[in-house]
Amino acid sequence: MNNKVLVERKYLLTFILITSLFALWGFANDITNPMVAAFQTVMELSAAKASMVQFAFYGGYATMAIPAALFIRRYSYKRGIILGLALYAIGAFLFIPAAETQSFTFFCLSLYILTFGLAFLETTANPFILSLGSKETSTRRLNMAQSFNPMGSLTGMAVASFVVLPQLWSDRRDAAGQIIFYSLTEAEKATIRLHDLAVIRNPYVAIGLVVVAMLIIIALTKMPQTQGEQQNARGERRTASHTLRNLWHNSIYREGVLAQVSYVAAQIMVWTFIIQYADYLGISKATAQRYNIVAMSLFLCSRFVSTMLMKYINTRLMLMLFAIGGALCTLGAIVFVGMIGLYSLVGISIFMSLMFPSIYGIALENVDSQDTTLGAAFLVMAIVGGALMPPLQGMIIDQQQILGHPAVNVSFCLPFLCFIVIMAYGYRTYKQTKL
Repeated sequence: MNNKVLVERKYLLTFILITSLFALWGFANDITNPMVAAFQTVMELSAAKASMVQFAFYGGYATMAIPAALFIRRYSYKRGIILGLALYAIGAFLFIPAAETQSFTFFCLSLYILTFGLAFLETTANPFILSLGSKETSTRRLNMAQSFNPMGSLTGMAVASFVVLPQLWSDRRDAAGQIIFYSLTEAEKATIRLHDLAVIRNPYVAIGLVVVAMLIIIALTKMPQTQGEQQNARGERRTASHTLRNLWHNSIYREGVLAQVSYVAAQIMVWTFIIQYADYLGISKATAQRYNIVAMSLFLCSRFVSTMLMKYINTRLMLMLFAIGGALCTLGAIVFVGMIGLYSLVGISIFMSLMFPSIYGIALENVDSQDTTLGAAFLVMAIVGGALMPPLQGMIIDQQQILGHPAVNVSFCLPFLCFIVIMAYGYRTYKQTKL
């Protein structure tokens, strides 16, 4: 049982401000997931091509995580946060010309730049939270901070479900439940497309304004230096090649990066294609998105409960058990065709709740403070799993049927395999603590 203080008083204001950033990128993540289905209809795309939204979104993380780490190593966490917020705002505001030109490529480019900012924020905020107190409570502290990420996610989902998706003229259906848009003339489609892309644009512009306000607050607030930053200031910074060697020879860290790739891939596939899963059952996009909101609500509640349980139960053991639970629910989503399968898909979120911060904390637990920033960057780059796997799942879904089974059900074999990888990581790291 760990009775150490989670956040010391001297770090409390910084902890609150940095924790608020988790909600900001949660909003961006989860308002974007349902946009795959929205773009698929209004731009008349295949599921595979529409999922390029996710490729652009999570590809931005992969592109910018290492440059972000090098920037932070040279300057400071605070400057990294400020630059991240600036890039976030620029990407959000680029939705204005993207909607005007009605270009799917421009939308993807806007998301790509927006996630440059998110890469800076995640590369900065996660290790910064770990450093704000004792090492013994670092993983619990990160789980607590990450608990506010799904609050932003829920807000993003609610905006998508109650503001964006119901206003999309392209998703109107006839009495048989078929989408009317596909049977219209090109002139009618052009009018609807102009309207719907403006609807998609508006929440991104709104969050851009919030991000600018947050940038000003962070810029005016004094923040403590971490141990690694103090060493850098004294000229004790290690070379990047030295840090890379240290990270490579750390097996818990190295395998943690693979586990994180698997987790993010599973999360994005589960939350992105829940709408397509429900669509196969004849449920509209707006209604299907409400199942996503239920999933995120379960995720949020489970995050708080699991953070509390970590005070009593080994984090690695919990990671393994939750991965088994996630795999079993995914199996239900594959095997059962109908509402039971959909409920199983929603239930996966209960078990995903602790995975990202726990893998992150376990992987960095024995990493030296001077190596943490670059180590954090590779764990953020692991988000590339969210870029690579959804297009592959989209290609499976486009097959319609596979061996007489709905392809959308079969496609969840991919997240099932991801949970097996996470289970193995939890088992291996737990076993090491028992030696």
